[in-house]
Amino acid sequence: MKNLLKKAVNTIIGQEGRIDVLINNAGYGSYGAVEDVTIEEAKKQFNVNLFGLAKLTQLVLPHMRVQNYGRIINISSMGGRLTSFMGAWYHATKYALEGFSDALRMEVKQFGIDVVLIEPGGIQTEWGFIAADHLEESAKGGVYATMAKKTAQGMRKQYSGKMMSNPKIVSKAIAKAVHKKKT
Repeated sequence: MKNLLKKAVNTIIGQEGRIDVLINNAGYGSYGAVEDVTIEEAKKQFNVNLFGLAKLTQLVLPHMRVQNYGRIINISSMGGRLTSFMGAWYHATKYALEGFSDALRMEVKQFGIDVVLIEPGGIQTEWGFIAADHLEESAKGGVYATMAKKTAQGMRKQYSGKMMSNPKIVSKAIAKAVHKKKT
């Protein structure tokens, strides 16, 4: 993965000569009781939701520093500010992303680089269904199975309803962050 990321950054630099904006939007929610979710799954979620983003950020920062300009936009979640039932590992990754982004913002400001954090709420995507499936699977046959099944049913109902926001809201927030004039 590391080599693919490096190759992608080098390709952009080779073709464009610079990188002005990085949008970090990888992530998934693997719900389950702390006791049920394997440490391997928890690490996988941290690798996707935080460490992959951090590696890509490390690869673009030298280029942004040289040009004395750049904007890094990290897509987090309202899940980095509040916690939901059986979402400990997912929320841990999003809280970590919040802290990472805040510290990064302070570090790179002196080089003309902005760090923007976007924290969407529930969005009309497959995310809730995937998280619900992970939740039920992690609890299968265990002491949390009944609670997990009920919680997963609630998640599916919520994501099937009309309370979730249209994904265009997030894309508009990203576009606004990309085009915002430097202050």
